[in-house]
Order: sequence, then C-alpha cells, then structure tokens
Amino acid sequence: MKIYKRHTITAALPYANGPVHIGHLAGCYLPADIYARYLRGIGEDVAFICGSDENGVAITLKAMQEGVTPQQLVDKYHGMIKNAFADFGISFDIYSRTSSPEHHETASDFFKTLYDKGVFTKKVSKQYYDTKFKQFLADRYIFGECPNCGYPNAYGDQCENCGTSLDPTDLINPKSRLSGEPPELRETEHWYLPLQNYEEWLKGWILDGHSDWKANVLGQCRSWLMQGLHERSITRDMNWGVPVPLPGAEGKVLYVWLDAPIGYITATKQWAKAQNKDWKPYWQSDDTRLIHFIGKDNIVFHCIIFPVMLKAHGEFILPDNVPANEFLNIEGEKVSTSRNWAVWLHEYLLDFPGKQDVLRYVLCSNAPETKDNDFLWKDFQAKNNNELASIVGNLINRVLVLTQNYYQSHTPPRGETGDAEQFLIDELAEYPSRIGTLIEEFKFREALSELMNLARLGNKYLTDGEPWKTIKTHPERAATVLNFSIQLLANFAILSEPFLPGTSQKLKQILNMPAGNWNTAGNPDLIAENTVIGEPVILFEKIEDGAIAMQVEKLNRSKQNTQTVLETKSAAEPEAKAVQPFKDNISFDDFSKLDLRIGTVLEAEKVKDADKLLKLLIDLGSEIRTVVSGIAADFVPQELIGKQVTVITNLEPRKIKGILSQGMILLTEDEKKRLVFVSPESDVLPGAEVR
Repeated sequence: MKIYKRHTITAALPYANGPVHIGHLAGCYLPADIYARYLRGIGEDVAFICGSDENGVAITLKAMQEGVTPQQLVDKYHGMIKNAFADFGISFDIYSRTSSPEHHETASDFFKTLYDKGVFTKKVSKQYYDTKFKQFLADRYIFGECPNCGYPNAYGDQCENCGTSLDPTDLINPKSRLSGEPPELRETEHWYLPLQNYEEWLKGWILDGHSDWKANVLGQCRSWLMQGLHERSITRDMNWGVPVPLPGAEGKVLYVWLDAPIGYITATKQWAKAQNKDWKPYWQSDDTRLIHFIGKDNIVFHCIIFPVMLKAHGEFILPDNVPANEFLNIEGEKVSTSRNWAVWLHEYLLDFPGKQDVLRYVLCSNAPETKDNDFLWKDFQAKNNNELASIVGNLINRVLVLTQNYYQSHTPPRGETGDAEQFLIDELAEYPSRIGTLIEEFKFREALSELMNLARLGNKYLTDGEPWKTIKTHPERAATVLNFSIQLLANFAILSEPFLPGTSQKLKQILNMPAGNWNTAGNPDLIAENTVIGEPVILFEKIEDGAIAMQVEKLNRSKQNTQTVLETKSAAEPEAKAVQPFKDNISFDDFSKLDLRIGTVLEAEKVKDADKLLKLLIDLGSEIRTVVSGIAADFVPQELIGKQVTVITNLEPRKIKGILSQGMILLTEDEKKRLVFVSPESDVLPGAEVR
C-alpha cells in the first residue's frame, strides 16, 4: 500500500444560486468532513478544499429571476452557503469562490496551456440568437413546446415535465427567455475538448487501475466509456464567467464545467499563500493523494472530463479515488428545489437550534453510500431519542451523576481490576483502528455504527458493575468501575470527533481532558485520578412528536403552496414570462423630481372590504404618513411592523377605499412571483433619502 505525505481533499463546489439542503450535506460534504477530520486526527498533512461555483447559466438565470446582477446574486448565496457549512462544522481549510480574480487567472492559465499544446479543436456551429437583446442564448435561455409531451415551457436542454433530454433545435416554437420572441439560428465559433482521443487511456486508468472504486462510480464510468466518448464544447457565448483568453474571443467564456474543477486548484493556491506554504506539492507531487468527494450527478465530470484535463496539462496528479454518494430523498420523494421539497440547513437550525450533531448523526447513519436512501422525520426522531439520547446521552449523564454523588465530581482512584476491566481494555485498544479502517475505506455508516458500539459497551460495563450498589459494600470496586467508565467516555470523545465534533468538544471540556488526538485513543489512562469532572448535563434532549409533525406539515405545505403558484402561473401565463426590456431613457432632471425616502412601518392592518389592500402607518422621520398598498396577498400585517421600506413621497395623494394614501411603496418580485420590498441592507434613520 502506497504511503502518502499529504492529502488533497476536495468537495464539489456548490452552485451559488440558492442555499444548501440536507441532500447536499449527506451526499458530499459530511463524508468529506469526516474523512478530513480523521486524517488530521492521525497526524496527516491535509488540505480540505471547497468553494462556491459562481459561473455558468444557472447563475445568470437565477439573477434574472431575482432582478439582480449575477455578482449580487453570488455574493448573497456565497455568504449563506459558507455560513451554513460553518454552522454544521464542515472543517474546510478554505472555502473560496470562482468569481475571484485569482480564479480567473488560474483558469485562464490552465486553458492557455492546453490551447498552446494543441489539445482543443475549434469548429463553427449554429446556435439561437436573440436579435432584440443582441446575444446568443444558452440552452436554458430558450423555451418552447416539448416535442415529446407537448409541455409549453420546456427548456432548451430538458423538459422538466417528462424528463426528456433536448437540444434547443428540438423545441417546437422556441422563444427567448430574454425578449419572449422567436430567436434565429446564427453561426458561432467554439472550442472543444476531444474526449475521444483519451478514451483508451481512460479505460486503462479507471477500469484496470482503479477497480477498487465504489461500484456505483465504476458502473457509471464503464457505461460512458462503453458508449464511446465524443468531443465536448468547453466555451460558451456569455458575458458572465471566465473570459476565453484568446484574441478575437470577446463575448465568450469558459464553460462552467471546465473552470469549476480548476477552482479546487485556485482555492489551494489561496490557502497555501495564507499559510505561507507552497501549493504545488498538493497538486503536483506523486506522494500526494487526491480525493474528490461528490454526488453521483458529478461522476462524469470528476472521473472523465477533469482527469482528461489534468492528463492533457501534464503537470498535475490524478485523483486516487472519487467516493461518490447517491441521492438522498425526503419522505419518499426526490429533493426538488423548484417544488420546495427540501430541508434547508439554515431553516433546520431555526427549528432545532444547537442540534447540528443530531443531523450529522442521522445523515451519516443513513448515508446514500451505495444507493439512493430516504430521510424520514420519524426516523430522525427515533435516531435522536433511541440512539443519541438513550445510548450516548444516557451513558454520559449516568457517569457524571454517579461521579458527582459519590466522589464530588472528581475522577475516583482505580482499585483492583478483574476480567471485566481486561475485556474493556482489550476492546478500547481495538476501536481506533476498527473505526479508522472503515473511514479509510469510505464506509462511514459502518464506522459510525462501531462508534455507537463503543457507547453500548460503556453502558453494559457500567450496568454490570453496579457502582450504586457496590459503593456501600465494595467501595474500591465502585471506584474502579467509575474510573474505567470515565476513561471510556474520554475515548469516545476522541473517536466521535469526526462524526459529532460539537459533542466531542463539549465532552472533552466536561472531562477536563488534556490535549490529544486519534493516536492517543485506545488508552485506558487518558484521565488522571482526582481530575475535576464537570457537572451532569443533558447533551441530547428527546424530540417530541409535535416537533416532527410540524416538519412534515411544513414540507407538505411548502409543496402545496409551490404547486398552487405553478398552476396559477401556468393558467395565467401559458408561456414563460419574458424579461422586460429597459424603458426609454429619461433626463436626470426627470429622475431628480422623485423624492425617495426610507420609512419604518409602525402599524399595518387590512382595509375593510378590500382583500388586496393594507393600510400602513409609516414613520418618515419628519412626519408619519398613511400609505395604502395592494400587498395583502403577500404579507401578514403583523410581520410588517418595524420593516424598513422605500417610499415615493411626492406623488399626489389619492383616496383609496375612502383612505387618503400619501405615497407609494417600491416593490419587486422574486422567482416565485411573490412581492419583495426594496429595502436598505441595514437599518437607517427614518426619512433617509435614496439617491
């Protein structure tokens, strides 16, 4: 078995066009974190790399839907995603982003190296062009009737109604999402990566050289290779992304699946610079092990396309393993962000504050390592109540209570030992390698199961030892049992760190443990006699039925609401609504006539006999005004109290339903066509001028 000096661990770059959900965590980031934490624990040199994927059509589409620039969009979601990962203890050494100048430079240099080597081919093809907006259209900027099922709003690459993969030219009556008008086909020139030239090499490298990869990964790779590989376009006609660094390539960018994996290299450079290290050994030395953690939808990119890019470049190592997971469903249905059928990480913490480790435990114990798995809220409750609370939490609490009651919260001295202690000593010695080997084999579910077996061993030892009885008849025996129970908890604190980092840290503090890592586990003498032990604490609370019922209802309600919106929109708009072109220019003098102020809502109530109207009392600093606004369908009056809004204050007052309205509030729509206030990013004084 090859010995490595260092480990470069990457986790798939999440698209910065929305928050992350539990499917993301289970499929990629949690297993990667467990692996990285374990390697650090045994003293290995680790670079754990990730970042936001901020280029591509998915970003520009979402920005268009939200009415913001692509940069504003990625800034918003990059921060949200980064914070969510930090909240759940995902211990990246760096979380970077592909919109950074450093990444543009790295990706451009990589492209130029391959270009100068003559790797790419170049050819002319026909692509749809919007004559009104004067730009070529990516597949998702085109919609039309699906030739397979007749759905009127099929995308240019896929029909979401029947799932058929499409080419934009397959659509019946295609239209542009920008102008809503039929586009025309025009010739455009692009560069291609000829994957077929590397087909034989890939067969040998993957099928022969990496037959130990997970069956689901090998199966998908074999399928692609047996079907035969073809050249793949690696540039796009867009204005958002990494510009193609060639003369005459204005208006073209690198295809997102070319630049995104290069983002791993960029992030490593940034991390190494901050640590005053050389980045090159982590990507260019044969004694470095490169591991990609991904979901199954990214297998082709990380096992075929990116390795071809690295091979063609010639200066980089290739991945040693790509332990991709399958998908995690929720309550028997596939995760769907468009239908809001998801459990978002930031929302989970609002409903279950402080329970990050509970979700980590449940997702790892039910991880989709070899096949799609299901997340059920009742199972979440059962695993918390029957395993974490009843096994781990119960053991910790019992040991702490007994130590407090009989030894004033000090580690008791160890007396004579017997067969039970020898068995415990032997078992403790085995657990670090038992769990560690499974982690190294990417069998995280089995590794977690062994960790729980350690807690079960502790409960059985304590129950059999009965210190609450022997304290009266054989006090030395009682002291021995509690001493060994504390030692077992100390070992659990170390070995649980990759899986339950928050719990591990709390337990180490309670036990007043000296510094140590994985290599110090397996030792029955981690806690010295007379060490002060913390007071009893409940680390895992029981979760009641009501809390679980609320989560199931929340899912169903979200899906129903989303479906209602989609049906209403479909009935009202048989065709997808196009982005409206900008209005004609006005003079600055015309604009300066508007008096825009920030106001704070003091009161809000529904207008009698008017379902759509709300009456708002708004503090504008120098005065308080009444404004009537048709927003009742989107907002609950009580939720608006204290909200800061933008008001046009110099419109002629008008009576609406008998109420004199003295202004107009500025709003826009989100991607679900719900009204959204135009508000300042942070609170300002009422009456502040917008200019």
